[in-house]
Amino acid sequence: MTTRQGMGLATAYDGAAATLGDDELGLFQSLFKRHIGLHLTREKKALLVSRLSRRMAELKVASFREYHRIITASGQCAAAELQYAVDLITTNETCFFRDAGHFSFLRENILAGAGRDRPFHAWSAACSSGEEAYSIAMVLDDALGGTPWHVVGSDVSQRMLHKARRALYPMERCLRIPSEYLKRHCLRGEHEYEGQMLVDRALRARVSFVQLNLIALPEALGPFDVIFLRNVLIYFDLPTKEKVIEAVLRRLRPGGCLMLGLAESLHGVSAVVQNVAPAVYRKPMAGP
Repeated sequence: MTTRQGMGLATAYDGAAATLGDDELGLFQSLFKRHIGLHLTREKKALLVSRLSRRMAELKVASFREYHRIITASGQCAAAELQYAVDLITTNETCFFRDAGHFSFLRENILAGAGRDRPFHAWSAACSSGEEAYSIAMVLDDALGGTPWHVVGSDVSQRMLHKARRALYPMERCLRIPSEYLKRHCLRGEHEYEGQMLVDRALRARVSFVQLNLIALPEALGPFDVIFLRNVLIYFDLPTKEKVIEAVLRRLRPGGCLMLGLAESLHGVSAVVQNVAPAVYRKPMAGP
């Protein structure tokens, strides 16, 4: 028997890889749907096994059912382990200036007409390791001159938010950054940081990162002039999409724009906003 200190639990462990049966899969499907809205289909079974089995081996947990029991128990240890599982199962694929057309639209169609009588606020929802939030910040810094602005980056993964706050990236992740922004806002690493890039302190100071769950947003969040919610809706079923979009749009100023991933659409999800460009939706000046 192997006892894991702090959890008060014990389980037999023989070192063999655990298998995930349909019943166990259902437990995790319900858990992640309830906790973060993730629609985990049967086709994602192999992904679930690959991402959780290594952690289970580290803890010497013999079965997926036992691991599910651990992360759904009460107490701080269980909550921390559930967060660890969420970090493992969520997809975190991003880069600087991904889908460049959105940043052109931000500059030419949103910022060009933005008033200068108040600060401009942007939200990078599901920001992953921060590249999107810093890309937005570079555009705002260049386009708004002396107008105050701020970017909020949010994600459900604490692991990704730690990386975002650190703002240290491999140089190969920075290939899409326009050269003038690279010179102005990025520092090339030397010695032990060779091959890496650090976002400049002045830009980092205008970007804040916070852990947020899109299915349980705080009422005090916002309002924002632009919201990037890209490549997130594809992981939700229709009822969850409707709930998330309704909540996100409440945080968007009238006249503000919502950016989705290029493979995403609000067709059949929301009739409140107008599609004004590929995967770009504008909230009317009057209305919900």
